[in-house]
Amino acid sequence: MYRVLVVDDHLLSRKGIASILAAHPMFEIAGEATTGQEAFTKAKLLMPDLILMDIRMPGGSGLEATRLIKEEMPYVKIVILSVSDDVQDFFEAIKKGAQGYLLKNMEPQHWLDYLISIVQGEAPISHALATKILQEFSTQKPVIAENKLSDREQEVLQLVSQGLGNKDIGKQLFVTESTVKNHLRNIMAKLHMQNRMQLIAFAYKNGMINA
Repeated sequence: MYRVLVVDDHLLSRKGIASILAAHPMFEIAGEATTGQEAFTKAKLLMPDLILMDIRMPGGSGLEATRLIKEEMPYVKIVILSVSDDVQDFFEAIKKGAQGYLLKNMEPQHWLDYLISIVQGEAPISHALATKILQEFSTQKPVIAENKLSDREQEVLQLVSQGLGNKDIGKQLFVTESTVKNHLRNIMAKLHMQNRMQLIAFAYKNGMINA
């Protein structure tokens, strides 16, 4: 079971998120917070495994709270919550150390599937957000590192950028999930990335993803 801290200044939104997660046997609500500063304080006190962090709140933004928490507690996984699919918000979340970016208008089951992927070490993005990011960087030319990857690694990277998890990538490529994980480890080592979110951002910015 994963302990979750829910951070959102809107009561209805916060309680709705907590209700969805509490109904699933993998998650336990460790606590709630309404500001970035309160999130920082409660994170140190409660030591959650996962923090769902609203991106914009009074009393300290979710992005700044994410930076502070990750400095103190590098182990904790933080997923940014937003109503916006703005590409710059996505990249700013990565810079601050977030492992995921979740749109509030997704269906509850998609929320659960996404968060389960996050705690299991994946960081998929929604197809809508992936498309928007691709559009943002479609005019850029490929630059460095593309020739470091094998053809199979390029295929894995392409599917990761489309928002697929390891199991779905394995099905597409007719390989096991563990093989996909090994390919991803190799890709991140070659490109000097620390997690899938950084990898996706790097790939888009450097023109390594095909339209």
